[in-house]
Amino acid sequence: MGRTYLVEEAIGQYLSDLTTKLKPYVTGLLIGQCSPQRDYVIRAVRTPPKEEQKEDNVSPAKLASLDEEWITTHASQVSRMLPGGLSVLGVFIIATPELSKDSQNALRRLIFSVEKSLTKRRLWKPSEEEVSDRAALQICSATKKVVCRTYDVQDPKSSAKPADWKYQSALSASWLALGCTVNVNIHIPLLATSPNHDLEKNTKNGLNRWSKQIEDSVFLINGQVKDEDTELLEGQKKSKGSIQSSTQFSDVKVLTQLSQGSSRRSTATVQVCSGSINLKGAVKCRAYVHNNKPKVKEAIQALKRDIINTLSDRCEILFEDLIINEGPQKKNFKRQYHVLPQRLFVPVAGSSVMLSDYKFGDEAAGEIQERFVEMLDQAVQAEDIHVAEEMSTGR
Repeated sequence: MGRTYLVEEAIGQYLSDLTTKLKPYVTGLLIGQCSPQRDYVIRAVRTPPKEEQKEDNVSPAKLASLDEEWITTHASQVSRMLPGGLSVLGVFIIATPELSKDSQNALRRLIFSVEKSLTKRRLWKPSEEEVSDRAALQICSATKKVVCRTYDVQDPKSSAKPADWKYQSALSASWLALGCTVNVNIHIPLLATSPNHDLEKNTKNGLNRWSKQIEDSVFLINGQVKDEDTELLEGQKKSKGSIQSSTQFSDVKVLTQLSQGSSRRSTATVQVCSGSINLKGAVKCRAYVHNNKPKVKEAIQALKRDIINTLSDRCEILFEDLIINEGPQKKNFKRQYHVLPQRLFVPVAGSSVMLSDYKFGDEAAGEIQERFVEMLDQAVQAEDIHVAEEMSTGR
C-alpha cells in the first residue's frame, strides 16, 4: 500500500491556475505534515521565477536545464517560514505532454536535492519512526492528469512508489496549536586555541549542545505532564457542530533540567578562551498538529523542533545579514551587541494555521509583504503581520 496524501481542496485550484502561467513547465513545493498513516498537504507554492523569467513567463525549454540550486534555495528559505509540525513534504511539476517522460527523473533529482539541503541545516535528529517518504507530484498541463508517487529519501537507490492524492474540503481549518515562550541564555566560549574558528561555526556548536537540553526538557501542556502515548485531547470536551474556525490552543511550559543526573556525569575540563558569545532573550514558539487523534509525543516533538529551529534560523539570518552588510570578514566584527531578528506570524488564508517569518528592527511591513509574495506566493495585509516578540540580543 502506498501513502495517502490528504490535500486542501483550494490547492487543486491553485495548481490548475499555475498551468496557464509559466511555460513549458512550472515547479514548486508541497507543504504540510507527515503522520504514520497519511500526510496532510495544506499549501503548494510555486518556485519563484528568476528575473529573466518574470518578463516573458518562459522557463528553459528542457527539464535537463532545470535550476536545481534555485529550487533547493527556495525550499531552504520556505522551511524557515514554517512553524513546528509543518515541513516540505515534496515537490511538484506541471509540464506539457512533451516533457512528461523527463518529469519523473527531474522530480526524483529535486526531492533528494531538497532533502539533502534541509537535513544539513537541522540541529535535531529524526526519530526512528519518522516518515522518510517524500511526494513527487506530476501534473500534465494539457490533460490536467495528476500522478503522485513517493521516494524514500533515506535510500539513495529508492524507486518510485504509487501514492493516493485526495482532495478534502476545510482540511486547513482543523488543526490544533501549541505555543510557548522559552527564555534563552546560552553561553558559547570561543577557544583561544582556534582564533580563526569563525563565529558561525562556534555558534552552531553551542546551539547543538543547547538543542540536546531542549530535547531532554519536560513539557507541561496546560499545566500537566501527560503520558506521551495518550491522545493530546484526551479528557478535553469536544465542541459540537461543524469544524471550528478558531484554533484549539494549548499553552506549554518548558522545564529544562538543571542537572543531567549521575548517568550523564562527565569529567570537567578547563579551556582557555579568547572570548564568548551570549545569546539572550525570550523566543515565541508555535507548533501545529492535525486534528486526527494526535498523540502527545507528536505534539511535543513538533514544538521541540520549532524551539530549536527558530533560534538556529535567526542566527543563520543574522550571519547572512552580516555578510551582506559587512563583508565576509564577519568573523572579526568588534561590535558587542547584535540584535537577532524578531519572530512574526501571519495567518494562512482560509486556515487556522499561521506561518512565520523574521524581521530586523528597521525592516518595513512592505518588505515582509514582498517576501511572502515571493517565497510563499501569498499576498499579506500589513495589519495581519503579528510581531510576536520584544527585541532580543545576541552578543
